[in-house]
Amino acid sequence: MTTPEPPSPAAQPQSQDRVYRSPAGIAGGVMLLALGGWLGIDALVTGEARVRWLTVAGLLLAVPLVIAFTVRPAVYANDDRLRIRNPFRTITLPWAAVSGLRSGYSNEVFDQDGTKYQLWAIPVSLRDRKKAARRQARAAAGDPHGHTSPVSAGPVRAAGDQTMDDLRELAEARASAEGAQGGPEVRWAYEIVGPAVVGLVLLVVLLALG
Repeated sequence: MTTPEPPSPAAQPQSQDRVYRSPAGIAGGVMLLALGGWLGIDALVTGEARVRWLTVAGLLLAVPLVIAFTVRPAVYANDDRLRIRNPFRTITLPWAAVSGLRSGYSNEVFDQDGTKYQLWAIPVSLRDRKKAARRQARAAAGDPHGHTSPVSAGPVRAAGDQTMDDLRELAEARASAEGAQGGPEVRWAYEIVGPAVVGLVLLVVLLALG
C-alpha cells in the first residue's frame, strides 16, 4: 500500500479574501444603469433610425463607464497579496511588493519601485474624518462627572482610515511570508475599455455624418 503524498504548496488553498467595496458607489451605479436602461429602451422603441443608432452608441459608451467607476471597483486582501480592481485596471501586489499605503485626499498604495496605485473602492470621506475627530475629542474630555468615555480606550477612526490601518498591519505582518513574494502584476480591463471605445468611435462617426 502506498502512502499518499502531501499536497504541494501550490495546491494549498489560499486564505479567504477580505473584500472592500463602496456601498454608496454601487447604489449610485445601479440607479444610473436603471435610468439609462429605461431611457435607452424608450429611445430604441419609439425613436427614428438615426436616434436608435445614437442611442446604441451612447449606451455602448456610457454603460461600461458607469460600471467601471461605480460597480467594478473593489479591493481584495488575503495573507499573500493585495488585489486592486480599479475602473480600467486590475493590480495584483504581493505583500512583499508593497512599500507603503497612504491616506490623504485619496487612499493609495505604493510598490517597491515607487509606482502609485489609487484604491478606488476605499474612498476618503472628509465628513467621516470630522465626525471621528469630534467623537475622539468628546471621548478624551470625558463626561461632566469626570468619567472617561469607553471609546477613549483607543483612537476613533473614520471607516476608510480604519480600513487602511488594517491593510498596513497586514502588509507589515505578511511582507516576509513565503507566499507573499513576487512583483506587481497589472491587467487592463479590456471588457470595459473595448465596448467604451467602440461606442465612442460609433458616436463620433454618427455625429460627423450629421
